[in-house]
Amino acid sequence: MNKDELKGKWMQLKGSIKSRWGKLTDDDIQRIEGDRDKLVGKVQEKYGKSREEAEKQVDEFTTRH
Repeated sequence: MNKDELKGKWMQLKGSIKSRWGKLTDDDIQRIEGDRDKLVGKVQEKYGKSREEAEKQVDEFTTRH
């Protein structure tokens, strides 16, 4: 899923994202606004992951959804 597809499906994916990354708050999800880089950054920040690991997790998630 590319950046544009993520933005387009953001409303549908919000619940799944919150289930997958429970440390993300509603405010975090609202601020991300479907931006892949913002999602990667928040996953990295909240879970103490490297940039590469956070990107891998987001890419795996978006591939499945």
